[in-house]
Amino acid sequence: MKKRVCIALCVLLLPALALAGDYVIGDGDGLQISVWGEPSLSGAALVRPDGKITLPAVGDVVATGRTPAELSQELTEKLKEFVKVPIVTVTVSGINNSKVYVFGGGPGSGVHSLPGRTTLLKFLAGLGDLRGADLKRAYLMRDGEKIHTDFYALFVKGDLSNDIQIHPDDIIYIPDNASSKVYVIGAVKNPQYVNYREDLRVLDAILESGGFTEFASENKVLIMRKDEDQIKEIKVKVKDLMKEGDLANNVTLKPGDYVVVKEGLF
Repeated sequence: MKKRVCIALCVLLLPALALAGDYVIGDGDGLQISVWGEPSLSGAALVRPDGKITLPAVGDVVATGRTPAELSQELTEKLKEFVKVPIVTVTVSGINNSKVYVFGGGPGSGVHSLPGRTTLLKFLAGLGDLRGADLKRAYLMRDGEKIHTDFYALFVKGDLSNDIQIHPDDIIYIPDNASSKVYVIGAVKNPQYVNYREDLRVLDAILESGGFTEFASENKVLIMRKDEDQIKEIKVKVKDLMKEGDLANNVTLKPGDYVVVKEGLF
């Protein structure tokens, strides 16, 4: 009868153990150790800074770096000296080690807790508005090495092949996109910066800034572009461009460009 009860209990615990097996225990985590039919060997344990826990009869056991299922298996082996057929379950009762560190000055900089299994896409979505982030220069570091994945392709273009699992202690670099903006100033209705994107052209930037004012000299648009240590000036006759429809003169902009729309007397 007791054997049947033990088998039934194992079957009921399999889904929970499978889920718990995905989590890696770390320093500071709270654990609940349960030994079936042996309350004196059961109880709560806190993972110490040295990565170990202490249990009655067993002594010190390394917990950090193991899944609950792996720790349960080791405890089962150790308890065979004291219990004929030990059935051990390990439950994570408090997660305190799952931290992800975001730096770079962009959105979300700081320390973030991981409540459970999380992918990069889910993590980025939880950071809020990322329009101020330069995702093309973002990267993830794990154990001192860069993980090859494209943040921009994942989050902006929806390329899920770049989605990866986030691990505790991952370090994510997300810079702001101050150097990836195009600034539109002068005789436009709403002088502003425009977030750079591929194939952004001068006419697009002007229209997104509200278009010309009534005082604008539409054929006197100047693109100021930094080229190494020099400032390069590109003149664009936008009025003629729109009239003649010559899109070849609709200059493609680069990050950091200034679009200056001059005013005319009449």
